[in-house]
Amino acid sequence: MTTPLLEVKDLVKTFKVSTGWMPWMDKKLHAVNEVSFSIGQKETVGIAGESGCGKSTLAWCLMGLYPITSGTVKFQGKELLQPKNPDLKTLRQNVQMVFQDPYDSLNPRRTIGELVGDPLQIQTNLSKKEIRERVLKLLDDVGLPASSYNKFPGELSGGQRQRVGIARALIVNPELIIADEAVASLDVSIQAQVLNLFADLQEERNLSYLFITHDLSVLRHMADRIIIMYLGEIVEIGTNEEIYHRPAHPYTQALLASATDASSDVQIGVGVNIEGEIPSPIDRPVGCPFAPRCPIAQDICVTQKPELRTLENGTQAACHFPAVPAAEGSAIPGAVAV
Repeated sequence: MTTPLLEVKDLVKTFKVSTGWMPWMDKKLHAVNEVSFSIGQKETVGIAGESGCGKSTLAWCLMGLYPITSGTVKFQGKELLQPKNPDLKTLRQNVQMVFQDPYDSLNPRRTIGELVGDPLQIQTNLSKKEIRERVLKLLDDVGLPASSYNKFPGELSGGQRQRVGIARALIVNPELIIADEAVASLDVSIQAQVLNLFADLQEERNLSYLFITHDLSVLRHMADRIIIMYLGEIVEIGTNEEIYHRPAHPYTQALLASATDASSDVQIGVGVNIEGEIPSPIDRPVGCPFAPRCPIAQDICVTQKPELRTLENGTQAACHFPAVPAAEGSAIPGAVAV
């Protein structure tokens, strides 16, 4: 069996929440809770969910920007977040990130040439001339004119700045790009251009993507597989086709119902409406995290937490009553698949 490019196993990230002058009463905020998934070569995996579901925290953990509480992250079978790993520099070079805000993610006092070329100065022994040539070539690849080299971020539009962010991520020839809401702050017309750029670069460079967004229409066109997160946990994983045409978890159905417009050809069956706010990640529900808002919740949902289980269509869902029947041998005792 082929080793996944990226493999995440039982990743947990908690933050300490201080109560003031009584440290023994401090609580933990569970931002990411036992998340496991993998990404294959030249595969695009999308992560979607409401604000506060933990998807961006997960991305920062994978990049080492947040220390993880527990779990493992492996790149090509090697531990990615182990500080004493002798291959850490090379591994980190192969995983790069495009941030959400093209305004805050670029130093306004540095030129575009400096911003894009800095990783080469750190990672390689190339001369200034060689670095300049590589930067100019990459700027052209992402659709920016050579004149951008000596400009500052403030002289560029939002779409151009995000292209700079993409170029900076690509300059060290990574194999995996983590895009955290990479088009969320752009106008709709510019979003389409940047998404097309991502697709073209993937084909040219054999890239894999972890595409994080709250916009399900983006994942419909970009992702091979989709992960739905809720309250720091994965509630459903499936192929693009199955998630959009046969969503099994009521939360996935609600997300699609809220995002699908009248012109869409996606058929999601009976719409599911949810009310109320997402529960606190500090005082988490005992059973299913979605139970307080779920329109089909029953007693077992409140008392027993469902685990991810495989359904007949190959999708995995953490639900006692998924819309797709469970595969043989995967049912949870006490739960009934409908």
